[in-house]
Amino acid sequence: MSWPEDNQAYLVSRMAAVGEHLERRARGEEPGLSSSEIRAAIDGTAEPLAGTAALDRLTDTFGLSAFERDVLVLLAGVELDSSVADRCANASGDRHLTQPTFGLCLSSLPDAHWSAFSPSGPLRYWRMVEIGPSDFLTTAPLRLDERVLHYLTGIDFLDDRLSGFIVPLAQRGHLVPSHHEMARRILDVWTHLENGAGETLVQLTGRDATSMAHIASSAASDLGMELWQVTDVDIPNAVADRESLVRLWEREAALSGRSLLVRYGDTDARHQAAALANTVRGLIVLCGRDGIELRDRPTVRIEVDRPTPSEQLAVWDQSITADVKPSEEALKGVVRQFDLGVEAILAAALDYISRAHNGESKAYDDMIWRAALRMSRPQSDSLAQRIDAGATWDDLVLPDTQIETLRQIAAHVRHRATVYDDWGFAERESRGLGITALFSGRSGTGKTMAAEVLANELRLDLYRVDLSSVVSKYIGETEKNLRRVFDDAEIGGSILLFDEADALFGKRSEVKDSHDRYANIEVSYLLQRMEAYRGLAILTTNIKGAVDPAFMRRIRFSIDFGFPDRALREQIWRGVYPTATPTDDLQPVRLAQLSATGGDIRNIALNAAFRAADDGSLVNMDHLARAARDEFSKLDRNISDVDLRGST
Repeated sequence: MSWPEDNQAYLVSRMAAVGEHLERRARGEEPGLSSSEIRAAIDGTAEPLAGTAALDRLTDTFGLSAFERDVLVLLAGVELDSSVADRCANASGDRHLTQPTFGLCLSSLPDAHWSAFSPSGPLRYWRMVEIGPSDFLTTAPLRLDERVLHYLTGIDFLDDRLSGFIVPLAQRGHLVPSHHEMARRILDVWTHLENGAGETLVQLTGRDATSMAHIASSAASDLGMELWQVTDVDIPNAVADRESLVRLWEREAALSGRSLLVRYGDTDARHQAAALANTVRGLIVLCGRDGIELRDRPTVRIEVDRPTPSEQLAVWDQSITADVKPSEEALKGVVRQFDLGVEAILAAALDYISRAHNGESKAYDDMIWRAALRMSRPQSDSLAQRIDAGATWDDLVLPDTQIETLRQIAAHVRHRATVYDDWGFAERESRGLGITALFSGRSGTGKTMAAEVLANELRLDLYRVDLSSVVSKYIGETEKNLRRVFDDAEIGGSILLFDEADALFGKRSEVKDSHDRYANIEVSYLLQRMEAYRGLAILTTNIKGAVDPAFMRRIRFSIDFGFPDRALREQIWRGVYPTATPTDDLQPVRLAQLSATGGDIRNIALNAAFRAADDGSLVNMDHLARAARDEFSKLDRNISDVDLRGST
């Protein structure tokens, strides 16, 4: 027979032996027999089992006495064999008392001891036995816990009371060599510490949560264990509820050889993860962005980095079929720009292969870049909004010096890896490697468009950071939000645009109270992150003089977007309308007399286009004159006759 059949036969024989003992006792056939003789009679009738029965494994695991084991067998018998209930009634002398009680067990089973039913005894501590209502403890009915009952019959599943909190993790995943080494370190902690290895907790810290889970799962699998996960927000906050969760999980881990991964985020719920980790026993892995200090357990912390560039390149190369493979140089460029984890690379490769096989394009080098770009985008844009960058160099009308500085910014971003990594600058100096730029000038002078041009040129995403969402009145929240912004953008090296950053980047105030001190800390933290950021961070301000000179020393590029002169305004007017727009004798030279920024000009042109469409005619100078009056009125500016002299 198979083990499940053998195990059930063994359990049935045990139940029969205990039931027959109760029957003999009810008939008065065991007078004068000692406990050892009764024990020998019960044990001698049990059917032998070649392997280890679930009952014996549970007895050994929780250190049950022979009496406690018989209690479980008796309670299982009541659930599985209706005749056992009748024998309980006969043994108690009350035909209505079909459920075993404390008193019945103590008076009928051999080697009985009162401590078996104490709250600290294993039967009640591990919640194997449920106690029904009664006026007296000895008459309280007993019932076997359902999870324990199924375990004894050879059926293994997670306790239903845990299923709402704890979920299984897939066994193993694709591990690169550096992550294999980390899994081996976890295994060493769990298997080779001389004292209390089971009480030593492993903390995995880093930004790649998926890789951390795979590393922990690999270590657990090597020990023949399953890894299950609970997140901090699912851990009960109430002490009693959390204690119940801990007790049930510890029992589950002991019964089925399961280990637990406790995942926490950068939220207030992380203290619940710490409370759980401090109390639960067994093999535990804490997993989060930063470490958590634990007061009650020895901890080994392992920093999990994303795969090395060479490992990322190998994963890309192995996951793309030969018939649609891009060039090696293109793959290297992707690895230099996008810091993706293994699962993200595999997903991006599948996306790429699907598009390539569907014949979307034969430009494989461009397609692989765009697949990586899509996979690098954060799941949520709550603090930063992605801008579709459609502007090109031809759309940007600026003096030559500003254009040249913008091209220099693009060159710094494009060749960052070459200069810092290949040419060794990063080894010599670790600070100030981030590429930062300050765009100053009044609204409408082209600051945002310039950022779009850079994003389009570099084929990167552009994110406008919503400072109203980032800056918080609560101490520490602003830094937390800023870290989220930079951590999300770091994967793809996106361009971050801190638009209208005057409020955050003003001159540092004199410290008069704690709020001033923390405001300065927020700005200092942001500048530190900008200096370490692997992408491009752009700050915009309407008033350059409002920026603290100390900040300017830490900004690599500064471009002043001045008010366009007449020649630049004429150039803007010449290119303001798409070629498909029907126009009638527009005169850019005369329109350039309007004292307007590029943004103003685009608003006037658009308004005029709608006027022409409503009139059913071509866009003409009259439409532009009326649109100009509307725009200047909106800005509380009076339009002079000089302004309109050539446009009416």
